[in-house]
Amino acid sequence: MFNAYGVENEALVRIEATADAVPANVKWVDLFQPVQGEDKLLEKCLGIEIPTREEMLEIEPSSRLYVDHGVRYMTATLLCNTELGAPKLTQISFVLSPTRLITVRYDTPKPINLFLNRAQKPGAVQATPEAIMTGLLDTIVDRIADILERVGEEIEQASSRIFTGRHTGARAASETFQDVLQTLGTKGELVSKARESLVSINRLLLFLATEIEGNKVSKDVRALLKSQNRDAESLTQHCDSLANKITFLLDAVLGLIGIEQNNIVKIFAVLSVVFMPPTLVGTIYGMNFKMMPELGWELGYPMAMTLMLFSGVLPYLWFRKKGWL
Repeated sequence: MFNAYGVENEALVRIEATADAVPANVKWVDLFQPVQGEDKLLEKCLGIEIPTREEMLEIEPSSRLYVDHGVRYMTATLLCNTELGAPKLTQISFVLSPTRLITVRYDTPKPINLFLNRAQKPGAVQATPEAIMTGLLDTIVDRIADILERVGEEIEQASSRIFTGRHTGARAASETFQDVLQTLGTKGELVSKARESLVSINRLLLFLATEIEGNKVSKDVRALLKSQNRDAESLTQHCDSLANKITFLLDAVLGLIGIEQNNIVKIFAVLSVVFMPPTLVGTIYGMNFKMMPELGWELGYPMAMTLMLFSGVLPYLWFRKKGWL
């Protein structure tokens, strides 16, 4: 299926169109999950080749950014499904001709709907394909910035739980660390995907800025492209900063988990040392040899119990004095 849009009063308006009859006033054709043969009909109607899904998945820059017969073909990787808690990357192709913009996609990233809602207001977009594309790219970059801002806040909360949280007991600490590890893992994956998306968008922006150089494009579009390029580079650096912080927090959590485990092991080690002397005493007096002088002694049993008690208490007091407990 696809939607066709024109521009009236500097606002996007929906225009009825079919794959074999696209009106001349259509400035943007948004092709979503084309059915079999639909893309071929559009190609024949518009005289523009439309990338297939296999071509969109190519990773070589030369296959993603190129010009063919005056038409610019650009494919970017976008974040999708972040609101559902299962972020993934999806490809969207921009086919920019002198008269219209064609987008080809197989998912619906949130910036698409955000741009549509904003661009349908009067004065929101100019009536050129370049203006529509830069407006769409601006919404995409803004959306990634919002996602990274939210991720940064959640990382700060995780950091606070790690270093300033009060854990009552080993079980509570274990549950907290497990929850923090899961949070950091999911946010790290999201930051990684956001960075991959920003890298592809930055390449696209540089390519587009180079291609429109010398063409009759408004100053607003050129200025917006430069601003988007700076924003994409800045957000990429911010992703690197967030990734480094996540790595640091992961190392800190693993270190704290190691300390908790060492404390548990230390308790068992101390207990084994504390009970070793009483066990030795009990073992000696449990042999029951006939020539043992204490066998016939009335105070032998109390003496053995007292000796076991003191032999266990003295190591414990010694460990407390040394600060090992």
